[in-house]
Amino acid sequence: MSTKIKVHIALWVVTLIYAATFSIAKQIMPLYIKPFAFILMRVSVAAVCIFFFHRAFIHEKIEDKTDYRKLMVCAVFGIAANMLLFFKGLSITTPINGAVLMMNTPIFVVVFAAIWFREKITFQKAAGVLIATLGAMLLIGGRQFNFSSAGVWGDVMISANAIIYAFYLVYAKSLMQKYHPLTVSLYSFLFGLLIVLPFGLNEFLEIDFQSFTFKIWGGVAFITVGSTFLTYVLNAYALRHASSSLVGTYIYLQPVLATLIAIIFGTDVLSLEKLVFIFIIFTGVYFASFRKAKIT
Repeated sequence: MSTKIKVHIALWVVTLIYAATFSIAKQIMPLYIKPFAFILMRVSVAAVCIFFFHRAFIHEKIEDKTDYRKLMVCAVFGIAANMLLFFKGLSITTPINGAVLMMNTPIFVVVFAAIWFREKITFQKAAGVLIATLGAMLLIGGRQFNFSSAGVWGDVMISANAIIYAFYLVYAKSLMQKYHPLTVSLYSFLFGLLIVLPFGLNEFLEIDFQSFTFKIWGGVAFITVGSTFLTYVLNAYALRHASSSLVGTYIYLQPVLATLIAIIFGTDVLSLEKLVFIFIIFTGVYFASFRKAKIT
């Protein structure tokens, strides 16, 4: 099997896992596990898995001690704040809303890259940002922008998470070029674990594990191992053999797959109004960040 095919298989698996995460996590939160406890479990398991994988295959150390400060920033924005807001928001909003609003991440990557690296924002990118922002606002508040409606604060948290994660992607770029992606991930998760511990410890102690069915245990394993550790490993493999733009384009498949999975699971309903707002966001993201991608 060629490397090109392996890369696309890896990216398809990652996209499918992320898409399924929205509906699977929604079935577990907050009835069985509260959001912050789930994040503590997710970060803990992923940190352990990445530690042993890194020790077995990567064998890389941080040479420049000043990079530890940058890794701490990555832990705050890429692990702690990002995940806490995402799962808390997902516990309130719907899977489809969550998946679509996460598409705003590439939009804010464009904005932060322009600020951080002085990258030029073309008219096409600016128009895309405005269109996607309009679509996100419509999806969050509906035609009447009713911010008292159920789930709206979950949408706001998911949107904030997209902004924070976009900053992380731009900020961590230099570290990803200097070290192996899993080396950056390892230290980010280890530092992130220290940060999320005080947030999730009390909720973790409240978990009634005896109430867990086989299905719930399977969902927990899927989230803690599959959507965290496995996706990081597969993305790292893809980044080694393909352009970052190719890896990035797969994020556009997540809302489509997440929508189909949510409808199949019965955790969400796709209305005509929501479909129109999703199309607006797709259009904005396309104009702002779509590029032709090649295997390198």
